[in-house]
Amino acid sequence: MVKHADIWLAIDRLAERSELSASALARRAGLDPTTFNKSKRITKKGHERWPSMESVVKAIDAAEATFHTYADFVDRDGAAKAQTVPLLGFAEDNALDFFNDSGIPTGDGCDAISFPDARKEGYFARKVLGRSMEPAYHDGDLLILSRLAPLSAGDRIVLCMRDGECMAKEFRAETVKTIEVRSLGAGQAVATFQLTDVKWRARVMWVRQ
Repeated sequence: MVKHADIWLAIDRLAERSELSASALARRAGLDPTTFNKSKRITKKGHERWPSMESVVKAIDAAEATFHTYADFVDRDGAAKAQTVPLLGFAEDNALDFFNDSGIPTGDGCDAISFPDARKEGYFARKVLGRSMEPAYHDGDLLILSRLAPLSAGDRIVLCMRDGECMAKEFRAETVKTIEVRSLGAGQAVATFQLTDVKWRARVMWVRQ
């Protein structure tokens, strides 16, 4: 049975997923900022007020989610069991196509895998294709990445350039203009890249080989 509280909770979860308040999500969706406010969920006479299907769909689009994600949020037990992150490949011909300028997957054409911390914004999975990431990672390895996790010297990262090339490196340091990394291969050569040439970088959080 679908409950009034669960419908509204799912909207709150969409907002949280996007690191927004309910008001900010409504604003991004092109709705009145008060549309999803808690004060609007119960009338002055104590009757339950339900969100319109139109406002729900606009909220889903604004959160760059799918209806299935929203449905999982409505089904609280299902949401706990079915957390997923987008799954992408490392092929150079799609390295830029599935991401916005912040490095977050757009969801277009993405597959997905189950992962316990899926609700953390910015988490995504990439499956290594071919030998481009050797010797650190091999064909078929699955990486869980976070673009928001803080970086410390020695962390392994994936660095994707604006020309579409993606590399596995060891993070060393970053300034306002450059990022310094070390090769994970033989010799561990150090390289410095201009941040203007970097599409995004993400910390490797977990690997399944």
